[in-house]
Amino acid sequence: MSPINILLVEDNEGDILLTTEALTEGKIANKVDVVKDGYEAILYLENKGRYVDAATPDLILLDVNLPKLHGHEVLEKIKSKEQLKHLPVIMLSTSSSSEDIMASYKNQVNCYITKPVEAEDFLKVISSIEQFWISVVKLPSSK
Repeated sequence: MSPINILLVEDNEGDILLTTEALTEGKIANKVDVVKDGYEAILYLENKGRYVDAATPDLILLDVNLPKLHGHEVLEKIKSKEQLKHLPVIMLSTSSSSEDIMASYKNQVNCYITKPVEAEDFLKVISSIEQFWISVVKLPSSK
């Protein structure tokens, strides 16, 4: 498997650390970029501001509850832009509300995963994301 570019949109430092740790422990040397709010995510994806040279991610891990722009707003913007809508987005959130889940799927999220509370379980979830989305799924080329 060749490495992929992953954009992690997460404001919780603990979840950032656990996610990046789990992804770097995998057998594939993925490149993980982190932005901490929804507004920065849009700037990154549109190559604006300090992200003018950012690579288009192959996979986006997106939190629901974000500062500046809510995760649902970010997802809606991604899926409404022709140059971005093909990107797979995984909603990764502590929220298990049916409203958040339904809103995510209405906005064409590829999957919705509720973050486990326990660190060990969280690491297992990230590992399973990596195994499935990087080792099994054929992602569209961003080149």
